[in-house]
Amino acid sequence: MRALLYLLIGSLAVFGVACNQGPAKAPVIGEAFAGPITLNIRQEISLKSSTVATVKHADRLAILQVRRRFTRVRVANGVEGWCDGEKLLTPEQMDKLRATNEIAAKLPAQGEAMVYDILNLHTEPNRQAPSFHQLKENEKVVIIGHRLAPRVRFQGAVTKEVAPAAAPKKRSKKDRQKDKAKDDGIERPAMPEPPKPPSDWLDISRRMSPEVDESSPPRRVAVVRESPKVAAEVDTVKMEDWSLVRSVEGRAGWALTRALTMTIPDDVAQYAEGHRITSWFPLGEVKNEEGVVKKHYLWTTLPRGGHDYEFDGLRVFIFNARRKRYETAFRLREVKGYYPSAVHPVEVTLAKKTTTVTGFSIVLEKEDGTLERRTYAFEGYRVRLLSTAPWERLADPFDVKAILITKPFDPNVDREKTFWERTKEKIPFLGSR
Repeated sequence: MRALLYLLIGSLAVFGVACNQGPAKAPVIGEAFAGPITLNIRQEISLKSSTVATVKHADRLAILQVRRRFTRVRVANGVEGWCDGEKLLTPEQMDKLRATNEIAAKLPAQGEAMVYDILNLHTEPNRQAPSFHQLKENEKVVIIGHRLAPRVRFQGAVTKEVAPAAAPKKRSKKDRQKDKAKDDGIERPAMPEPPKPPSDWLDISRRMSPEVDESSPPRRVAVVRESPKVAAEVDTVKMEDWSLVRSVEGRAGWALTRALTMTIPDDVAQYAEGHRITSWFPLGEVKNEEGVVKKHYLWTTLPRGGHDYEFDGLRVFIFNARRKRYETAFRLREVKGYYPSAVHPVEVTLAKKTTTVTGFSIVLEKEDGTLERRTYAFEGYRVRLLSTAPWERLADPFDVKAILITKPFDPNVDREKTFWERTKEKIPFLGSR
């Protein structure tokens, strides 16, 4: 009796332990991080399935299963569900995103901009890339880069300009009645097969065309091809301008350029002549007769987007305190300029005395296709070219070489060579004298 009692107690204990353990958890095959601002985890793959959890950007997730573009994950509290795998970031991508924020804090700013509506920041210049931060209305950001990218509808597909399909023609009541009469339920015999051509149809064709010489080579058939203009229009891919921006919190990401508006004052922006301002910088300030401080500005403009360069015009505006208006002190037109541009101090020699004044550097394309960095000095109301130096275009906007554009002008290194120095380089024997 006692042995039976012990056996019953042991069975109940084993049953209780098994109940507490529950079903075995699925093994973890990898880890990822949530890319968007918020990501819904659903019970099933279907988008109509209920949401079992919601995670935020940079939350760590355990990957349990992958089915095409959908991934089954486990969140921190143990809840499991399905989400879109394209919205997840790998550990390497997450580390790169953190590193870009540190690099972006050092890159030269190309001007301040504002958003007038809610705008998402993406990890890549792509509408389908994860949006990890959302800019609020009237929030200000700093422009630090630009890229021209194809507009994609979904990952891996490029949209083309396709004409909308024509609306189906509405059928009359009489036509609908005819179709209804045809479908009266009567079984009709199948249509007979079309007759086959005769076996000697080639000989018949030759007899029908006696003017054709059988010994002559076959005539070529002219093929009508599409004109290059039509073919180009069919194969044209719609491109979009994206700007690399840095938010107030220090987060760097990609935003649509057309959704950003430069915050340069309106009394200067009115001279843009319909062009888009791509960068702007304050150069100095002056007080008018009323004691109000007015600033001098440098800006770059572009008529329209869709170019791999950032500007084709540059102007320096000075405020004339006597006339109480802005005037143009320096201007460049019909050029190809690239980011980055920067304002920094430069050293100039006036009356055999070296002084430090405000200067700026820009990157322009020369006639031979190479790039050069031009450094100018802004002295009072005058702009003077100080030096030119070769420049290599940055393949990546996060390239740390962009920081070199803010390097102050060094007269011993960056100064323009004199005529005698250039002559000695071309004629070797003069250099020995």
